[in-house]
Amino acid sequence: MSTASASVQQHQRAAGPHPFQDPGLPLAARVEDLLGRLTPEERIALLHQYAPAVPRLGLGPFRTGTEALHGVGWLGVATVFPQAVGLGATWDEELCREVAAATGTELRAFHHHRTPAAGAGRHSLQAWAPVVNLLRDPRWGRNEEGYAEDPLLTARLGDAYCRGMAGDHPDRLRTAPILKHFLAYNNEDDRCTTSSGLRPRVLHEYDLAAFRTGLVSGSATGVMLAYNLVNGRPCHVSPLVESELRRWAAPTGHELFVVSDAEAPSNLVDPEQYFDDHAASHAAALRAGVDSFTDHGEDSGVTIGRITEALQRGLLTGADVDRAVRRQLSIRFRLGEFDPGLDPYADTPWEVVDSPGHRALALRAATGAVVLLKNEGGALPLGPSAGRRIAVVGPLADTLCEDWYSGTMPYRITVADGLRAGPGEVVCSEGVDRITLTSSTTGGQLAVPDGDPDGAVHALGSSAYDLFDWGSGVLTLRHAENGKFLSLRDADASLGADQVEPNGWDVHETFRLELQPDGRELLRNVSSGRYAVVDPASGAVTVTATDPAEAERWTRGVLRDGTADALAAVRGADTAIVVLGNNPLINGRETQDRESTALVPEQESLLRAVAAECPYTVLVLMSSYPCAVDWADRHLPAVVWTSHGGQETGRAVAAVLRGGAEPSGRLPQTWYRADDPLPERLDYDIISAGWTYQYHRAEPLYPFGHGLSYTSVSYDDLRLDSGTCAQDGTVVISATLTNNGPRTGRETVQLYVRALDARYQAPLLKLAGYHKVTLAPGEQQIVRFELSAAEALAHWDVGTDAFTVDPGRYEILVGRSAASLPLAAPLTVTGPAPAPRAVLGRRILAVDFDDCAGLTLVDAARDTGDAVTPTADAELSAAVFRSADLGDGGPLLLRVEVSRTGAGSAELELRIGGSPAARITVPSTGGRYAWTSVTVPVRADLRGVQDLRFLLRGEQRFAAFTLIPEPIESDGHAGQ
Repeated sequence: MSTASASVQQHQRAAGPHPFQDPGLPLAARVEDLLGRLTPEERIALLHQYAPAVPRLGLGPFRTGTEALHGVGWLGVATVFPQAVGLGATWDEELCREVAAATGTELRAFHHHRTPAAGAGRHSLQAWAPVVNLLRDPRWGRNEEGYAEDPLLTARLGDAYCRGMAGDHPDRLRTAPILKHFLAYNNEDDRCTTSSGLRPRVLHEYDLAAFRTGLVSGSATGVMLAYNLVNGRPCHVSPLVESELRRWAAPTGHELFVVSDAEAPSNLVDPEQYFDDHAASHAAALRAGVDSFTDHGEDSGVTIGRITEALQRGLLTGADVDRAVRRQLSIRFRLGEFDPGLDPYADTPWEVVDSPGHRALALRAATGAVVLLKNEGGALPLGPSAGRRIAVVGPLADTLCEDWYSGTMPYRITVADGLRAGPGEVVCSEGVDRITLTSSTTGGQLAVPDGDPDGAVHALGSSAYDLFDWGSGVLTLRHAENGKFLSLRDADASLGADQVEPNGWDVHETFRLELQPDGRELLRNVSSGRYAVVDPASGAVTVTATDPAEAERWTRGVLRDGTADALAAVRGADTAIVVLGNNPLINGRETQDRESTALVPEQESLLRAVAAECPYTVLVLMSSYPCAVDWADRHLPAVVWTSHGGQETGRAVAAVLRGGAEPSGRLPQTWYRADDPLPERLDYDIISAGWTYQYHRAEPLYPFGHGLSYTSVSYDDLRLDSGTCAQDGTVVISATLTNNGPRTGRETVQLYVRALDARYQAPLLKLAGYHKVTLAPGEQQIVRFELSAAEALAHWDVGTDAFTVDPGRYEILVGRSAASLPLAAPLTVTGPAPAPRAVLGRRILAVDFDDCAGLTLVDAARDTGDAVTPTADAELSAAVFRSADLGDGGPLLLRVEVSRTGAGSAELELRIGGSPAARITVPSTGGRYAWTSVTVPVRADLRGVQDLRFLLRGEQRFAAFTLIPEPIESDGHAGQ
């Protein structure tokens, strides 16, 4: 009998007829009792996202997941805070915690006071946030959802967000935060079929590190798995869920509740084709650790059927199901579902939503996210003379955008609004063309019906549209009179000018105007790919043509030139504020990566024209990601960046521009130059590819951690309490900061480390800590860091499969960014020198190489293990194992574990110290998971500490090798 079961029998129920209703019992006992009362069919049903009610036991319906990335999403009007990348720019853990607490509190209000659509169940208190995927590639479509490119900064901010969502009660949860998306997910194009190659060093030092803090601390209650594959294996069947994630969480006393991403369970069969059928795939996912299947929307029958079939086929056991159900029930108990009278968050009033306190917090967060990138000659803040007449121009000058995971903003303070609230005259121009589109068929313009602005657009009247060009030929058309965007209607393929902004999963408000040889244009909807046609009798416009030859020809008329309008607004202005950037739902969002980091050409052209007219031009870039604004950096006096910052964006930006607030934001990722050839998108090996400030050698446009201030802070007197440190020791580091300027400033003091004598390819720099410090004019503060060598100086040693701190010389650096580190001091780590890699008689995994070329990491089996294979079209495929100890003498045999799917043969050659040592013909094994061992002798004269180099030629998979120091009888094809 389990301890939990015994406890049930030993306790009398305080309330209700069943032990699970007794709040005096231990959590595990209550869960076990409730689990035992559920039928097998009821347990299976709980595995779907929409778990049904069990009325006979008093269980209500339960739905996993509510979006809560920067405020409550998708449920209606709620406080909208800056995007996650903007929160990352604050480098402020306490602020992130407060934002998350406000979000969690509003989610509680929705849960207790609002009912959703019929059949959807109550609003979930499991919050699908935060996203801790690292911003390795700034072209990632979901860049806005992550915090930073650095694992330490991401982990600390993510942990803070989880703490805010979860609340500070020792037993009860405000909400149950879920870390997204495990693992190495940083591309949208073909995301369900692409594989992220992670060698062990990158896996442990980089990608896993972002998840570790929140799981070890217990602030995160679960994890969502990612769409992509890692080393050829879908994340939804990754062995790392059990071997790493749940192992880290175990000491907290609570198991993780792991959820799938939407439709990802079905993806395992189609499009990934990793399993032959859905019963097998769902069984594998459940065994790997998935506890809840988000699939087929609210239709739980599909998931129930697949799991039931897996049980019938013996692919699963009842214990597999029970394990997952226990984890769900545990979360539901902790959320107070079964003890509403004891739930400290159950009385959350509706009035917390968009409350004055949350509005003030939204302003504080938006202000903290603003980054001053350039400020030449004190161009900012705007002085009295510069602020007499301000021209605010650009497509985002008087607009705020929501994103896919936003709530609905209760109000919108644009940049123009924010500046209008201050002194001086403010004039505004969006700088976009106002056009008409005249039909060749009817002679009428694309028009909204008179008296019915929500009616279907026709080609009989007259209407004008403001044309917003978002790059790559993608446009939005906003009706000049009603201010609504042209949109495709699914019901009848008609068009309506009735949308407040582009929105939805399939954005229907984006179009292309395709120029024809005769000068006329075709109107094409981006979402459907179809063209507009006009009925000659009625003038009705529908978007139904698949063939351009069948499409309507339109003649564009320009009623207002956008650039000319902007220049007219700028003439006579003391200052021009040009507000450019992206719409988060267009050309870079979930399912779509950006083509480049370049600014939209039409926006760049507008900026240059305005700057030529008004030398005192400031660029405000409002974007979800870095942009290569090289020209602006060279030619403008000031450049400012903010993410899309929510309802208070304009007030925050205006406060920074006018000097009412100190620019305290710092970049959470590197801004690369326009002419910097970035690594290939799917190269996840940040070490060899050269991603992020840690390994990228070219000078960036703006470095990681960069952000200017309106005051002048000096860094002095760097001290270490000791110049030496043991491998498991700590060092106390201090530096003196002095505010030499006339204003109070908020400095982000950044501590970096680097190894000077590394035997491995070490980072150029590595963030080891940071502090936010507020300094009054003339104030001096001593900032202290306690550096743990085991945490800050360790690297993943592929020879020992563990984190290791090598003895030797290191450098400690302190400053304001990765490129501005005025203080440096040496540190010597003492301890035994690392031994050569022990290889004799040991099975060495092929993925544990020190260096490689032309290799792709793949799965060794569907459920566990990694291997390598030659990359298609690679000129050279090699894996290098450095400093291998081959001993002092005696013959050696080399045994390799290989597979080959094709006919014929391939070759695997071992070179030791540059000399050929063994050559193996790789036989066909008939399948990628059909492994065989091949053993051959090694040249007898190669001994001592040597570098081993394996060369792979032809189609093959290489999983492991063993160097055997004594002869064995071999026929060359020993089975594994």
